[in-house]
Amino acid sequence: MQHEIRRLFDFPYHQLDTYKLTKALNTKYNGVWQSISTQEYINQANAISRGLLRLGVKPNDKIAVISTTNRTEWNVCDIGILQLGAQNVPIYPTISKEDYEYILNHSEASYCFVSDVSVLEKLNQIKDKTSLKGVFTFDEISGEKNWSEILKLGEDTSNQADVEAHKDAVTEDDLATLIYTSGTTGRPKGVMLSHKNIVSNVIASEQRVPLDYGKAVGLSFLPICHIFERMILYLYQYCGVSIYFAESIEKMSDNLKEVQPNVMTAVPRLYEKVFDKIYAKGSELSGVKQKLFYWAIEIGLSYEPYGANGWWYEKKLAIARKLIFSKMKEGMGGNLDLMVSGSAALQPRLTRFFAAADMPIMEGYGLTETSPVISVNCHKDGGFRIGTVGRIINNVEVKIAEDGEILAKGPNIMLGYFKDPEKTKEVMTGDYFHTGDIGEVSEDGFLKITDRKKEMFKTSGGKYVAPALLEGRLKESRFIEQIMVIGEGEKMPAALIQLNFDFVKEWIKRKNLSINLTNKDIVNSDLVRARIQEEIDECNSHFGKWEQIKKFELTEDEWSIDGGHLTPTMKMKRKVIKEIYKNLYERIYRF
Repeated sequence: MQHEIRRLFDFPYHQLDTYKLTKALNTKYNGVWQSISTQEYINQANAISRGLLRLGVKPNDKIAVISTTNRTEWNVCDIGILQLGAQNVPIYPTISKEDYEYILNHSEASYCFVSDVSVLEKLNQIKDKTSLKGVFTFDEISGEKNWSEILKLGEDTSNQADVEAHKDAVTEDDLATLIYTSGTTGRPKGVMLSHKNIVSNVIASEQRVPLDYGKAVGLSFLPICHIFERMILYLYQYCGVSIYFAESIEKMSDNLKEVQPNVMTAVPRLYEKVFDKIYAKGSELSGVKQKLFYWAIEIGLSYEPYGANGWWYEKKLAIARKLIFSKMKEGMGGNLDLMVSGSAALQPRLTRFFAAADMPIMEGYGLTETSPVISVNCHKDGGFRIGTVGRIINNVEVKIAEDGEILAKGPNIMLGYFKDPEKTKEVMTGDYFHTGDIGEVSEDGFLKITDRKKEMFKTSGGKYVAPALLEGRLKESRFIEQIMVIGEGEKMPAALIQLNFDFVKEWIKRKNLSINLTNKDIVNSDLVRARIQEEIDECNSHFGKWEQIKKFELTEDEWSIDGGHLTPTMKMKRKVIKEIYKNLYERIYRF
């Protein structure tokens, strides 16, 4: 009998009934991939449930999980926690220990699972200031309790009937998880998502999945503590996709070749880095090979779906695919038929290039508060349009407010912010959630995001500037890694820029320029600044005078999560960046 899917823990049981995978979850330990089957996945989850019951865990208890990488244990614990009617509180490993303390206390977490020494050391600094009754590690760490102790506690199946009773008592409207938004400003907010919120989103998103169910392989890389990747993993389970967990960003290339996935998800920054690496390979070639390589790149950057460029372009594209793009695809495992992008805007040139290379990126849109998908592109039924985030998924309704803000309504909209009814009221009008994004819907249903409402600003002359549009354009430059447009209340827009130092150093060597290759010397070089000015001038030519960037400053350091510049999902913390580079801001506007 097929399991009806109403709660998140129904997905593994559905997979067992439908696909019964021998390699459901796969993680590399000490250089060797280790797999568990769907049946083993369920058995271990039930053992965790039984063990947690013996520890005294009750419905609505909060259990935190902090893991540096995605791994089998995370998913097993997730199902084991949820089956009891308790809630999984995933925490980003890279946030500060102060944020650990805040989230653990705000959520009232009673137990915590951590992946490794680095997380444990940070947690131990604040553990005494929390109400945690116990901490269990996934890695074997001397002197620490290991998650296997809970599995051992659950070996005795005599309380499985209690587990079943707890499962039966969980309804689709019950709270499943608290996800603390990484937040570009202020304290993280605890988004309350029910089983129904996420389940409805998985089932609606499934209609856009062009995979071979029961046979496809997925590579999981994005942090599972983010709702985007977590929903994707439930979706993979629903569709019978064998899930492999990438080791790290540094080993992504190796993992792609080993696993040969059909599908993977990432944020735009990763796709930008992949494209830059591919483009850089052209400089290693010479003669006809180099010309052919760059010809293929140009073909790719002109791509339009569904043969819209005409037969002659399609002929050239076929040649480019055979001679050049097929080798690129081979370098990424050879079977990558679909990539998905979320969390931030994807540059249209990347969408064009990877689709031309027969590894299409389907860009979607959503927020933690919407579980997360609101819309997504899809090759089926003419559902792929470059420059948009696709058509709205089933059961979700979108309307555009008078000021252009996107409002969303549906079974995927959060229950609210934990312990914060006031903030919840601020983002809700009736059943409609205010996304904070500005956008438009085409006549045939494609959603396009034009800016972040909160990020738009007025200059002192009263003119509105949409920074995301300028930033998106300039990030297409290979010289620029990160850019933040500033100017709220000032006389003109300006920009703080972090160079792509690797590329700039290569450029300096190629040009035989007499510039020392330290970051400090590079950002102070008149030649480099002149080259960046060319990029800015080209960008400005596409915008009105009032929104053009009049001045810029270059930063010596690279913007990072650890440095506080970026959130764990690689979004800029605008207020923090402005504070970090207060001296550069003053140089632009006060001197």
